[in-house]
Amino acid sequence: MYPEQAPHVPAQQVVEVHQPTPLPPAVPAAAPVVPAQPGAVPAVASIVLPDGRVVTGYAINPAQPEPAAPKPAVSRTAVNVALGGVGFLAVCGGLILLTSFIAALTAFITQLITLAAVVFGGWIAVQIFSASGHQGGTTVNIRKAVIKRNKFYS
Repeated sequence: MYPEQAPHVPAQQVVEVHQPTPLPPAVPAAAPVVPAQPGAVPAVASIVLPDGRVVTGYAINPAQPEPAAPKPAVSRTAVNVALGGVGFLAVCGGLILLTSFIAALTAFITQLITLAAVVFGGWIAVQIFSASGHQGGTTVNIRKAVIKRNKFYS
């Protein structure tokens, strides 16, 4: 029925609600009769609307929200931060050991270079200042010389 065709209904009309008795389901004679639990059959309600129509239906129970999962005693964020801290400490310890190793290696290489310089320098000094005579070298005697007008006079 369209709203234009609906009869005029006064605003304070009482709505009647009927609770009919549900019919028991038909059970074949061969099957044993099992009594139904009173809570198993949903309640059927009928409502008379102001325009005279009757609406019948089952009552709908409101949906219950699912229970929330219990929160753990320790949050995941706290566990992740703690694990990150442990990993950071492990890395820092490794970096300290690596830094110490590099410093020791640098000192060792410096000592090797110094030792090589001392040994090689000593060998050169011994070669220069040795007491042995000249062996096949060229001897140059320098005397007083006079240079006049770009000419050498010995």
